[in-house]
Amino acid sequence: MLDALLLVSFGGPEGPDEVMPFLRYVTRGRSVPDVRLAAVAEHYYHFGGVSPINEQNRALLAAISDDFAHHDLPVPLYWGNRNWSPYLADVVAAMRDDGVRSAGAFVTSAYGGYSACRQYLDDIEQALRHIGPGAPRIVKLPQYAQHEGFVASHADALAHCLEAISRQRRAMTRVLFCAHSIPAAANERSGPTGGLYERQLRATARLVAQRVAAEMPWELVWQSRSGSPTTPWLEPDINSRLTQLPVEGVTDVVVSPIGFVSDHLEVLWDLDTEAAATAKRVGLGYARARTPGTDPRFIAMVRELFLDASRQAKDFDIETDTLPVLRSAAMPEGCCAAGCCTGSGGYL
Repeated sequence: MLDALLLVSFGGPEGPDEVMPFLRYVTRGRSVPDVRLAAVAEHYYHFGGVSPINEQNRALLAAISDDFAHHDLPVPLYWGNRNWSPYLADVVAAMRDDGVRSAGAFVTSAYGGYSACRQYLDDIEQALRHIGPGAPRIVKLPQYAQHEGFVASHADALAHCLEAISRQRRAMTRVLFCAHSIPAAANERSGPTGGLYERQLRATARLVAQRVAAEMPWELVWQSRSGSPTTPWLEPDINSRLTQLPVEGVTDVVVSPIGFVSDHLEVLWDLDTEAAATAKRVGLGYARARTPGTDPRFIAMVRELFLDASRQAKDFDIETDTLPVLRSAAMPEGCCAAGCCTGSGGYL
């Protein structure tokens, strides 16, 4: 049995004074000009300078704790961020001081790819190197975008939105599954054979759509692109697509943010603010399905992944053995092997 569960997330500011320092930390070493950071900062200031991701992670941790206790799983829980307090290295140090020898890391990103997976692995390894001797051995739990707990929660949220649309208009409704865009070159480097990030998203979208209605028209769109406009990113952008749909006879759209596990800033700003405004401008009815958050099925999934990881890891020696690459039947294309999903830098 692994000794502990470590929740690993992106992090975010908790007040206006933290916004620019946070953005500078996220983009450290990348020479991103302050004018670009100031533009992104306005998204945070729109919500009082507080990123919702932190409170959502507290709620997630509390729900996991209750679920573990209900199932007689006496495992301590920790939470560390890649880019802001509580910093991952500080939390790993606290785990060492508490006597934790091995832990499973659950990250708030369901897919493969550099920013979605490899960067989390790299930051965990960096934190372990920072701690040095005595640091706990940490294995990242497998990718989970096609796990029942993730798919079912997205499907029910989508169905709820569709049910609110009149039967007459539903025939002219389009479902847009949405995820964070990345540079096309980064997508091509994802997975052992390339294109893993986009393939996983399409597979998850298909599973969610099939649960709701087999013949429902849907497409995969992208959001949150940044950087040089000359650099190709995954397309179409959701706002561009929204402007085209009325010409095709679409009257309503339901956006399912399958790229995300909670309603953090990129959902609240990019979808609930910008995309909603675009839809209103072009005369489309607009609804956005909720993310899993603390859905009980999503929480049960975390427990299942942790227990499965404990079974897979039981045979390795925490003092000497190379950590195992954990697998999940729900994600046959997931890998997390050495050298997988190479890249550099996050995206703003």
